[in-house]
Amino acid sequence: MSPAGGWALVLGCTLGLGLWSLVALTPRLRRARLIDRVAPYLSDVSEAARERAGRHTVDPLPVLGTLFAPAAARAAAVLGDVLGGSELLARRLRQAGSGRSVVQFRTEQLLAAVLGLAVGLTVTILGSALGTLSPLAQVALPPTAFLVGGALPELVLRRRARARLRRIEAELPLLLEFLSLSLSAGEGLQDALARVSRASSGELAAEFGVVVARVHTGIPLTRALHELAAELRITALARCVDQMIAVLERGTPLAEVLRAQASDARGVAKRELLESGGKKEVLMLVPLIFLILPLTVIFAIFPGVLVLQAGF
Repeated sequence: MSPAGGWALVLGCTLGLGLWSLVALTPRLRRARLIDRVAPYLSDVSEAARERAGRHTVDPLPVLGTLFAPAAARAAAVLGDVLGGSELLARRLRQAGSGRSVVQFRTEQLLAAVLGLAVGLTVTILGSALGTLSPLAQVALPPTAFLVGGALPELVLRRRARARLRRIEAELPLLLEFLSLSLSAGEGLQDALARVSRASSGELAAEFGVVVARVHTGIPLTRALHELAAELRITALARCVDQMIAVLERGTPLAEVLRAQASDARGVAKRELLESGGKKEVLMLVPLIFLILPLTVIFAIFPGVLVLQAGF
């Protein structure tokens, strides 16, 4: 095949794929089936309904998504079986506030690994053509890029989860005080949680909004609070939830308990801050010893050395 014919084949396939994608974006003229209309309303309580509703959402292209979604889902399932830790991954996704499922994250992780492999192969081919890479580097670079591409999304997810949990811990004392004020004004715990979730805009306020939404779907308040503590795995929040559930079961006043919990949370945050400062005290000496002190010595000695050299 001539070069012109090869370019014509590539451009023709690209044009055909683009036209096919545009045709797939046009609205369907046929009437939707009953199961397709009902599935979005049952997605929060039925796994089959979630799969049915998500089957029509394809990314990034409708045609490519429809064609390769089953294979990608199967490959993501195999990757999850190899790596393991699906429960831990689901908890990290929940802690990071991500709406993705485990299968979706594994699919993105697989795509990132394939992209890393493609980049590694490209660099290897270019390096071998230019003669700048050793044979050992040519062998080790593609699998290393594949592993790095697959591990990078999980590292980013872990950092996002830790950062979000720290923000929730920082917001906990203030929101507990807001709850105690609402309870002191005569509101119930559910109404106080709804008020705090509407009036605030932080991460913990959004989690309280999730609790209120679960209660509105028929889940008991104690169960919704317990699920929140189990999903986030924050010690201070779990302690507060246990106190709330115990107070609700016994019928004792809750406002004073929340104030005490807020004070304890502030004390824990202050203690953790002092411990963090003590651990980083050695790191704070590094710029002092290796940067500031040598410059001070140089500024003190250099003029004298210069005078001695000029005098002799």
